[in-house]
Amino acid sequence: MTEQNQNGRIRGGATGRRRKAPARRGRAGRLVAGGAAMLVLAGAGLGYVYLKLDGNIQAVDINAQLGTDRPKNVDNGSMDVLVLGSDSRSGDNGAYGKDEGGARSDTAMVVHVYEGHRKASVVSIPRDTLVDRPACTDERGAEAPGESRAMFNTAYEVGGPACAVKTVEAMSGIRMDHYIEVDFTGFKKLIDTLGGVEITTTRAIEDPKSHLDLEPGTHTLDGEQSLGLVRTRKSVGDGSDLGRIQLQQAFMKAFIEQVKDVGVLGNPKKLLDLADAATKAVTPDSELDSVQELMGFAQGLAGISAENVHMVTLPVRYDPRDPNRVVPLEKQAAQVWKALEGDLPIPASATEATATGKADGVVR
Repeated sequence: MTEQNQNGRIRGGATGRRRKAPARRGRAGRLVAGGAAMLVLAGAGLGYVYLKLDGNIQAVDINAQLGTDRPKNVDNGSMDVLVLGSDSRSGDNGAYGKDEGGARSDTAMVVHVYEGHRKASVVSIPRDTLVDRPACTDERGAEAPGESRAMFNTAYEVGGPACAVKTVEAMSGIRMDHYIEVDFTGFKKLIDTLGGVEITTTRAIEDPKSHLDLEPGTHTLDGEQSLGLVRTRKSVGDGSDLGRIQLQQAFMKAFIEQVKDVGVLGNPKKLLDLADAATKAVTPDSELDSVQELMGFAQGLAGISAENVHMVTLPVRYDPRDPNRVVPLEKQAAQVWKALEGDLPIPASATEATATGKADGVVR
């Protein structure tokens, strides 16, 4: 039975019911606090991941080194990226040859992404191409004089990434929006993390220098084999760098398809592992020096399928003075660069009757 005291407050059975209410509020409060704590921990975990991945990225400030003496930045929705594969033999890369204190651009591709980011053209520049290399200043401020008839890949050797970009811009008249470099070891680890890349060889490839031995047929290449493929030269085509470029282009298309098919979006661990491997594998320019910027860059390319990537080699011929070198075919090379500058497809006439290396179709 309940009764009221002199202040009109209820005593008795009702007293117990009133005491339960604060208990309910306490449980709710603990749930809210617990949920908030979980969110904080999740945010901290995400923050740790970002810090970890950001810590992997070692960028180079191309813009600061080159200054304002560059081609005009055309804002038409397209994007041009210089992608270099470095042949440094330092550190873990020493397994591929003697470290002679420098590195050269073993692979060079100008990737032009068209307005709308649904298709792209890739122009491979043979490393043995003889060019007029401009004077450069490397990241330490050391001056490298210009040189006529210099091999293209010496630009990276004498002046680093900025000199490679400056040389490409001098050749093409096109400003590079971004620069991305990949080295041997990082490339291998990225492919292994991806789970390999599937390619089909139409005939056997056996190359002791690149340590590659493949029978005709379909193969899922691991990182070591993939590196061997893109370095293979002597056993395909005419044994020149031009034949190797064709292997690299075929592999790049297979790689694009593999990335799209791997299904990382439904596998957070796979996505994190790939992000970790990718951020360790590449050296980007300073405008891509964070996870968010690299993610935004990658997302901007996500709509491009392999079938919408047109790959060509810079139109060249063998040098009459040195058959081990090639020189650009000026008229046809100008067609290539003019098309990209105007965000137009590269005309077929630009690559007709040029040296190719004759390895086309070995890999598909």
